[in-house]
Amino acid sequence: MKIAYITTYPPRECGIATFNHNLLSAIGYDKSTVSDDSYVVALNDSEHLDTYEYPAEVKYKIRQENQKDYSRAADYINTSLVDACIMEHEFGIYGGKDGVYILPLIAKLQKPLVTILHTVLKDPSYMQLTIIREIAKHSSRIVVMSHRAVGFLTSIYGISFNKIQLIEHGVPDLEAEIDNPVKNSLPFKNKKVLFTFGLISRNKGLETVIEALPQIVAKNPNVMYVVLGTTHPGVIRNSGEEYRDSLKKLARKLGVEDNLTFINKFVSEKQLFDYLTACDMYITPYLNEAQITSGTLSYAIGAGAAVISTPYWHAQELLAENRGRLFDFKDAETLATIVNELFEDETMLKQLKANAYKYGLNLRWPAIGKIFVELLDEAILKSLSEKEDTERQIIDPDTMPSFNLAHVQRLTDDTGIVQHAKYGIPNLKEGYCLDDNARALIMATMAHQQNKSKVALELLPVYLSYIQYMQCDDGSFRNFLSFTREYLDELGSEDSFGRTIWSLGYLINNTPNNSYREFARELFNKSVPHFKNLKHLRGIANTMIGLSDYLKAHPGDEQIRHQFDQLAEPLKEAYREHGHGHWQWFEEKMTYDNAILPLALLCYYQTSKDAESLGIALESMKFLSQKTLSHGYLNPVGNDGWLYKDGPEMAAYDQQAIETMAMVLMYFKAYEITHDITYIKKMYLCYQWFLGENSLHLPLFDHETKGCGDGLQPNGVNRNQGAESTLAYWISHLVVLKALEFEYIQISDLVSPQKQVLN
Repeated sequence: MKIAYITTYPPRECGIATFNHNLLSAIGYDKSTVSDDSYVVALNDSEHLDTYEYPAEVKYKIRQENQKDYSRAADYINTSLVDACIMEHEFGIYGGKDGVYILPLIAKLQKPLVTILHTVLKDPSYMQLTIIREIAKHSSRIVVMSHRAVGFLTSIYGISFNKIQLIEHGVPDLEAEIDNPVKNSLPFKNKKVLFTFGLISRNKGLETVIEALPQIVAKNPNVMYVVLGTTHPGVIRNSGEEYRDSLKKLARKLGVEDNLTFINKFVSEKQLFDYLTACDMYITPYLNEAQITSGTLSYAIGAGAAVISTPYWHAQELLAENRGRLFDFKDAETLATIVNELFEDETMLKQLKANAYKYGLNLRWPAIGKIFVELLDEAILKSLSEKEDTERQIIDPDTMPSFNLAHVQRLTDDTGIVQHAKYGIPNLKEGYCLDDNARALIMATMAHQQNKSKVALELLPVYLSYIQYMQCDDGSFRNFLSFTREYLDELGSEDSFGRTIWSLGYLINNTPNNSYREFARELFNKSVPHFKNLKHLRGIANTMIGLSDYLKAHPGDEQIRHQFDQLAEPLKEAYREHGHGHWQWFEEKMTYDNAILPLALLCYYQTSKDAESLGIALESMKFLSQKTLSHGYLNPVGNDGWLYKDGPEMAAYDQQAIETMAMVLMYFKAYEITHDITYIKKMYLCYQWFLGENSLHLPLFDHETKGCGDGLQPNGVNRNQGAESTLAYWISHLVVLKALEFEYIQISDLVSPQKQVLN
């Protein structure tokens, strides 16, 4: 068995680095099972790859804040001969907001993954919750080190109990030396020693022990409190040694400066064990309960130390059954009382040490290593079994959220649908726009047509009424309306005009009753004189899609058919002018809502059977696919720079939901015309962008609100859930459900879209 470890690693001074170094050694103890060729992919907290002089087992390095390094690391692992991966996880060791950059790496992995969570938060942010859920989705097994962490993962994060395994923190396989050199060192010799070790920062609560020292020293004058460890690198960068200096100042103020010693260094594991076995009591005075795992506490138990601790989560579990003593947070008086009691009662002190030592025997690294080897074997066998089961549906309805218009209802009042939201709350200050109400009309019509949604049927006339209210006497449309129903513009954009014609055409062809059809047709007919004035390609394209639907309901309307022919010409001419060589597109740059352009020509072909339109549509669609699906997931053109014909590489962010909706509609239309199953695969892959199959592997759909984030940004999801993005999601959702109805999608023909290599 050959294993790749994704982690920080020595000589980087980091608890997780030390943990993984020990784990690698423990797992590799059985040479008959685990290969010596196992290696480490190390996380650097610097842009310079040569910051640390790593040992030979480090074969690849990731710069923490370099997003591309994560993808390259996945490629390195996938092309190596490893059988499985172990990933150490803590939010702060990976790049991006809350370490989000790790998600593309693990999503790209083709090896079974076991993830060890060093932090499980009780009150995670939305981003932290999402990241842990995504890690669990891509992991064969999640390892935690406490029972409380198991409870949090199941109750708060919604992770299946069967995916979680409790394996306690390993400790060194060492025995105390008879002649311990530390006992004769200056801070320990002829002293009663209280001891704390680890990276120093304010949350460690060391001031509580110093505040207890006067009461302890009064009864035990030869007490020495020894603090071993360097200041946390992040603290050094931000405030230097301010905290350590404040502790020294406090000791002077309390008259116990001679009873306090700092040893400012990072020691080896053997040296640490000597310190732990030389001290009389080990103290962890952390300031709050939210510590699910403490490596320092585990080491102290493993060394058979008498431990006194505040009741943070890991301490409550590990020190149960008289393996240690607890005192409340910041309670210096109780701490002093406990210390003095134990110094007075040597039998009690020895019993605490004996209980800790006995329990620690089960935590020694060789025993922990065997458990991990068994877990890895299980993960590898499970992975092989899944690879054999390759016959799966393209569209897996079980992965799709249930249809629910709660957020759409939340955004809609008796005027129309509000444009924007702050998180999931309507932002009434921004008022309404025609674009969103047109999209809402399409969505409501689709929802009623496909599943007879009563909610959609109730909402539909609201959106239709808004469109009527925004139509001017000459048949044009305003776009923006304030919350107080005051017009905010005299003439809307061509985009909003086109989307409105699309919605009216769609309603005319798919109306739930004659009243709505007649009303929509009246608005539609009034707008016809403006078709000839359209200049912008996306306004033209949106209008063409609406005319396509209209002509399905009224195929004999020659006036509209003529208008359709006239509108198609500038779109084709734009492609003739710009679509040459390596650039098969309608303009000199790709901007927003790109898939609308080939979609419009596909719709035109359905009515006209114009071969040139079909050829342009398929060719431009292939070009768009090459630019946006080459990574195996949808990576739409970002609006922060777009993509220019002869310019720099495509902008990665921000990615917008309307782009995805247009891709879903385009591929479904291509399938309707060609019956090529490849387009269904690509359609579903695009839809999954909403659910996390994207460059950050973060879902934009919010299962709690039933809304959709307003975009994908470099460091995560835009949590605002406005009308545009939410409607884009539900329209895409309904299109995918419609694709499920096609009887010739046979399971035996299909493979999982995530694993498919797209052309």
